[in-house]
Amino acid sequence: MRAESRHQQGFTLVEVLVALAIFSLAALALLRLQGSASGTAARLDDKTLAAIVARNQAVEVMIAALPPAFGRQSGTERNGGRDWRWTRDTQRTPDPRLQRIEIRVAGPDGDTAAALTVVRRAA
Repeated sequence: MRAESRHQQGFTLVEVLVALAIFSLAALALLRLQGSASGTAARLDDKTLAAIVARNQAVEVMIAALPPAFGRQSGTERNGGRDWRWTRDTQRTPDPRLQRIEIRVAGPDGDTAAALTVVRRAA
């Protein structure tokens, strides 16, 4: 009798199923990563636009001929196709010649998206 050698051709069903399971886990991880990256990009966009609004308010305060009145002022500004609520709180400093101005910008959800503090001459 002659021993016949058998050569295995291809993969077994178990090997194919294991490979599919590994591939599906990797694909799910990539999909989750993509979703997280999209959410992060949207939050960064919101924070960037809010920072621009805060800087716009700071520039207005700094170039105004007269210093702002002490106390709190608020308003809205349209930027990036959205309305942003800003609050400007002008306070005294230990040096009577200077004012401290805190600017906070909130998005449509009401959460503070940006904050900026500037100091300018009081008079």
